[in-house]
Amino acid sequence: MSVPVARTMLRSFSSLLRTQKTCMNNGAAADTSLRTYVTGTSEPLRRTGLYDFHVERGAKMVPFAGYSMPLLYGDVGQVASHHHVRTEAGLFDVGHMVQINFRGPTAAAFLEHLTPTIISNLPNYASTLSVLLNPSGGIIDDTMITRHSSDAFYIVTNAGRRDRDLPWFRSQLEEWNSPQGLGGQKGDPVEMEILEDWGLLALQGPKAAAHLQTFTSFDLKQLTFGKSAFVPIEGFNLHVARGGYTGEDGFEISIPPTHTVEVATLLTRSPVQLAGLAARDSLRLEAGMCLYGNDLDETTSPVEAGLSWVVSAERRDDVNGFIGAQEVLRQIKEGPKRRRIGMVVSGAPARQGAKIFKPGSDEQIGTITSGIPSPTLGKNIAMGYVSVGNHKKNTQLEVEVRGKRQQAVVTPMPFVKPTYYRGTDCKLKGV
Repeated sequence: MSVPVARTMLRSFSSLLRTQKTCMNNGAAADTSLRTYVTGTSEPLRRTGLYDFHVERGAKMVPFAGYSMPLLYGDVGQVASHHHVRTEAGLFDVGHMVQINFRGPTAAAFLEHLTPTIISNLPNYASTLSVLLNPSGGIIDDTMITRHSSDAFYIVTNAGRRDRDLPWFRSQLEEWNSPQGLGGQKGDPVEMEILEDWGLLALQGPKAAAHLQTFTSFDLKQLTFGKSAFVPIEGFNLHVARGGYTGEDGFEISIPPTHTVEVATLLTRSPVQLAGLAARDSLRLEAGMCLYGNDLDETTSPVEAGLSWVVSAERRDDVNGFIGAQEVLRQIKEGPKRRRIGMVVSGAPARQGAKIFKPGSDEQIGTITSGIPSPTLGKNIAMGYVSVGNHKKNTQLEVEVRGKRQQAVVTPMPFVKPTYYRGTDCKLKGV
């Protein structure tokens, strides 16, 4: 990768950090949100429990989702960091994400009221991605839901949506637990516990499993993609979920506040390299992952976003089955007016906000929501929304970049094939 291309990628990420001003939505996929949501406000930035850890290791800290978070470390650039995660392993601090426990005999029904996904039939310690919906069917946030037992669930939501999600949960809980609500009627109120200041580390890359295995007697081959367990790691009993936001095999590890620095220090050994927001953004876009605030918001439905699969089949005939069901089910039946697509763009990289046109036409048919030069592919890739009929594979489009039209072609996502570990019949590198 040339120096000019590397600089272009950093400018791309920097532009994301500058385009905050207001958050149209309470954010939007895991992790998760490369939009900062904090520029233009005088409120102090929050810090994860690893702030000093990052500074001591030469991190360039930037405002992101209301937190001061590492962008890069020392003289390791974005492209080098990206490649290290794809070929070896990287460790990301994602402790800014909101971790919550929901408990109670009607907890599954409560979460199924807020989301379009059936979770009551999840096996214990299995996870699913879902979305929180507003009454219009728009995505309040994307979330990962893990079932721990018949009446206990652990969920993770985006940091940039904290001020939207938590009041929403509380208001819905109050209604649910009232004498008129299901929890109140049955005498089975649901309790919410926010795991404030808990650490969350994402260990990602083809050597992540082999590295983590050196610290535990637990056989990580038992932990397939989408599964979790409490794993003994050097004397700590930690919640470890197999998955992540990069498309690589890896783990997300939840850690009590008093042990976060110690665990992070333990895991930051060769071949692991600390990685920041810059690499996280390019990795997630190559993997076709949405970033809330860019690719998802409260005006976007899961059908438009290409996430119809989060709407369980059992729920597609019940317009009163979950919040926002009427509009979401209408779109599933009749089709949406726009669709999220992936694109390969010729020429200069297309940024968020770039206009999409039909070739030779002045009719704007869509907008870019995320775009970067892909370090892995050596091409400019982008994600965006276009009107239905222009979303099919290999459709030729034009994107306006710096006042000039450039050719683009609709390309299936993910752009880079994921390497999730799905069982012992698959190769688990290094283990």
